[in-house]
Amino acid sequence: MTFEELYKHVLKSRLKGKPIKAGKARKKLDCLLHPEKYPLIWKDEPCDCSDPQCVAACMFQALEVKDGKAVLNPELCTGCAACIEACGNKNLTFSKDAIRAVDLLKDQAASVYILMAPAYIGQFGEDATPGRLRSALKALGAAGMIEVAAFADILTLKEALEFCTNTETEDGFQLTSCCCPIWISMIRKDFQKIAGHLPASVSPMIACGRIVKELHEGCKTIFVGPCMAKKAEIREPGLEGAIDCVLTFEELEDIWEALEIDFSAMPEDENEHSAAAGRMYARTSGVSRAVSECVQSIDKDKQLRPVCACGVPDCKSMLQDVLEGNTKGNFFEGMACEGGCVGGPKRNQDISRGTEYVDRYVEEAAYRTPGENPYAIDLIQRLGYETVEDFVKNSKILTREV
Repeated sequence: MTFEELYKHVLKSRLKGKPIKAGKARKKLDCLLHPEKYPLIWKDEPCDCSDPQCVAACMFQALEVKDGKAVLNPELCTGCAACIEACGNKNLTFSKDAIRAVDLLKDQAASVYILMAPAYIGQFGEDATPGRLRSALKALGAAGMIEVAAFADILTLKEALEFCTNTETEDGFQLTSCCCPIWISMIRKDFQKIAGHLPASVSPMIACGRIVKELHEGCKTIFVGPCMAKKAEIREPGLEGAIDCVLTFEELEDIWEALEIDFSAMPEDENEHSAAAGRMYARTSGVSRAVSECVQSIDKDKQLRPVCACGVPDCKSMLQDVLEGNTKGNFFEGMACEGGCVGGPKRNQDISRGTEYVDRYVEEAAYRTPGENPYAIDLIQRLGYETVEDFVKNSKILTREV
């Protein structure tokens, strides 16, 4: 039985409360039940390849050949999944967390909050509106569903305030830092000379997890998005503990399929969290646009000159131009996936359709900028800060080591 076959069988059994027998698949079953104990890349069968294409495909040297076999170094793995796509034997798979997520949701010992990435809109079909998704997740056992875009709102203001300071010199520029973990890894590994231009911001996912846990002591958090690299991000030193489990859109769709969920029959549980700014983060150039609008609301004399890249080759090319001074931009945004997060490898919609959903959701937002978002303001006041500006300048929740 392959990992995929075992995964679907165990997931359905877990959701229906049926017992699971390990049999000969004991090691594979343990991977599915306790993915946090294992590296992010799993082998379906023992490696037997004279020409390991996976090793050549890895951009971060996380794979090497030992005794004729491809071996993963978990500390170097960013979760980009290039090795899985390159594996000629189709012998590699990425860790799956759906069964662990179901166990967390069924455990009554702690409240569990589902944190939905900005790219979630439309990913589960037209009938899966935010309100119906919230109802479905609560029926599954969640205490609530929270839009991570609201925390992107808060980080937008942080990056806007830092831009106004960081670009005061003639050659000053800023590398936007908060979204894509592969972009961050790329800068740290290959472009250390300009890494100092990264603001010390965590991602919206980490900010959301930290704040939710600050406000709901003892709770658990499950992040849902299109990105497999987020599974690596939550294991990074200094970021551990904010998120207990990461599901891809594909994994959550597996749960809906196993339960045969009909979203059209779900009640609307509306609770809007995000402004237009945070919703933009789901697509390429969205961060730049959000920060630019926020900068203008702070200081009309400050002008963002953004340069955006998506896809690893274009990101590296742009960073090389920055390193060599061959650009007139002062704000550089990179996303490892084509189209931005809507192009993540575990999306459920194609890039153009996902972008259309996001653009529509941006236009539907009741609030444009972070300072107008009452949900973000209420959160910050509950944390003991009077204003959003006071919070982003003084709170350690939003910061990390560069």
